[in-house]
Parts: sequence; structure tokens; C-alpha cells
Amino acid sequence: MDNPKIAQASLTFDEGVIEKIAGLASRKVDGILSFDGGLFDSLTDKLRSKVDPTQGITAEVGEKQVALEMNATVEYGYDIRDIFTQVCDVVGEEVERLTGLKVVELDFHVNNVLSKKEWKEQNNRKPNSDLEPKPEAK
Repeated sequence: MDNPKIAQASLTFDEGVIEKIAGLASRKVDGILSFDGGLFDSLTDKLRSKVDPTQGITAEVGEKQVALEMNATVEYGYDIRDIFTQVCDVVGEEVERLTGLKVVELDFHVNNVLSKKEWKEQNNRKPNSDLEPKPEAK
């Protein structure tokens, strides 16, 4: 018995899915201390209890293309141009590999440069102060 063919099908992605893929993929790049947004993210950061890999990242998703905006704090001493190039490469590859969508625009905004020590002191005990997810307490 033959299976009936699907007459019409579509696959779509929520912006949050693309933002999460970009956030997780960019963790592979050395020199990024955190992704963080503006005033709204600062206020909601105080209410969060868990790491949010989408913080500081916004996506616009079309049928075949994606545009991303990323706001980052980078570590002093790293060549920011190299960080940018690596982020473009790894995020573009991962988004396309996982979704088939092409990243056609990536705006990478550096909002701060800190030494790792300064960054740790400023972000001690904040939920998004570490790009690595913390194990869940049992």
C-alpha cells in the first residue's frame, strides 16, 4: 500500500530558536565574555534565575534567510576583528546546518571590553554571567 503524498507542507522557525542556536554556537569563540542587551535586558536579568543563551541576541527570520543582531562584551587582549570573523563563520554554519536557513546579515555590536577579572567581579552571582550553563540543582 502506497503512502499518500503530502500536498502541502511547511517548516518554520520561531525567532527564539534561531537566537538560541546563535547563542550556543557562539560559545565556541574565545574572547566573548557575555552577550547582553540594553536597559530592558539589564532589568530582566535581575529577575532571571537561569542562564539564557538568547540574551543579547535578536533574530529576524524569513522563509529562507535570517538576520541577527548580537550585543557582546569581549575580553581585553583579543583581536575583536578575529572574534567577529569567527562568530560570523560559526553562527552562519550552525544556523544553516540545523535549519537550512542562510544568515544574510549579522550585526555584531561590542558594548564593552573588560579583563576577565573585571568581568567576573562585575557579574558575580548574575544568572547570565557565565556562558556555560550551570548544572541543575537536584
